[in-house]
Amino acid sequence: MAILKIARMGHPVLLQKAEEVPDPTAPEIKQLVADMIETMDDAHGRGLAANQVHVAKRVVVFHPPADPTDDPTDEDAEDREAADADEEEGEADDPPVLALINPTLEVLDDELVPGWEGCLSVPEMRGVVPRFSRVRYSGTTPDGKQFEREVSGYHARVVQHEFDHLDGILYPMRMEDLGLLVFESEFHHYLGSSDDESSIEDDDDESEDDETDD
Repeated sequence: MAILKIARMGHPVLLQKAEEVPDPTAPEIKQLVADMIETMDDAHGRGLAANQVHVAKRVVVFHPPADPTDDPTDEDAEDREAADADEEEGEADDPPVLALINPTLEVLDDELVPGWEGCLSVPEMRGVVPRFSRVRYSGTTPDGKQFEREVSGYHARVVQHEFDHLDGILYPMRMEDLGLLVFESEFHHYLGSSDDESSIEDDDDESEDDETDD
């Protein structure tokens, strides 16, 4: 595995629409996923899209929030049961990283909810972004399994943020008020001004004030 260089806002790769991956189980895709996870964790991120590491392929990795409104499919029911068993024994840990290739997104509720977001590719900044409150997402895992889940709240925000990267969209492009694009050093002025659950964290600070960062 390797730590990859993260592209910053202004690099053309972040504005590219990523290409479909012909074979999600290809060895080079599994290697890319492994490197992305290591890079994300090294940066203390919540998620990462392949565009962000200079690879314009439709691949994302992220830490799925432990969300009680999740509606997992049968494919991950066994994993959920195992996690529940660990929790009962006091051995629960953060949910495992989810890697998806060629993911798709379906909006289930047109309600838009504002929330603070950050991004590894837009370092040291935070902004308020409107996101759909409930979505269904799906994709193929690196071992070739089909994955589908319905989620809402913070989980839905994380997914929308990551999937946007694959279409060349950075969160400031979704903002309705650029007056709410702020430096992290000034973010303390805004804490408590929006619903913490609807914010996302993905770059260098995974505090419980959680905003989205990828």
